[in-house]
Amino acid sequence: MLIGGFTMLLKFFNLEQEKQERILNAATKEFAEKNYANASTNEIVKQAGISKGLLFHYFKNKKELYLFLYDYYLELLVNDLFANIDLDEPDIFNKYRSITLIKFELMKKHPEMFTFIRLAFEEDSPEIKIELEKRNKDILKSSYSKLASSIDVSKFKEGIDIPKAMNIIFWSLEAFGYQKQEQTKEIPLDQLNIEDLLEEMDEYIEMLKLAFYK
Repeated sequence: MLIGGFTMLLKFFNLEQEKQERILNAATKEFAEKNYANASTNEIVKQAGISKGLLFHYFKNKKELYLFLYDYYLELLVNDLFANIDLDEPDIFNKYRSITLIKFELMKKHPEMFTFIRLAFEEDSPEIKIELEKRNKDILKSSYSKLASSIDVSKFKEGIDIPKAMNIIFWSLEAFGYQKQEQTKEIPLDQLNIEDLLEEMDEYIEMLKLAFYK
């Protein structure tokens, strides 16, 4: 879902890797620290060690740069997630537990990416808010469809509205993940105790199982 036109993106990805990373890292840091409205392209080019003209040669404006970053990181996250999860796992709780574990491992691997994505969900700038909401709706719909396709619904109690129950499970465990990201954002990622987080998550899973499983 990367934006900006094929030719412009091709030009950017044809840059030497080191310069690509300098631009991406500088932009990510600036947006993550100051949010969209307050971020400065002057500061981005200064930190990246390039001219403003060069930045706008690849990205027409700040909005396009921001949305490119969001698409780029979201694509990396989704690709990593689906590369590591067992899509054929039939138990919804086992599947979402695995997703949470993968996310925390990816968060340790790509901390700035997760900070950027998390803050993007909180962005309220009217210039990009609608664009972000559309992207989030599309990616959630697509991802949910893939994740739900192999779920064994025979484990659910009789008479339960299964699609709504699955939504509640999904929303609950997603909210747990976001809450833990918020609580641990000041902790160095190499000091995160993922086992403790999973143990707490398992307590919520057991409660959800009592509510929805036979």
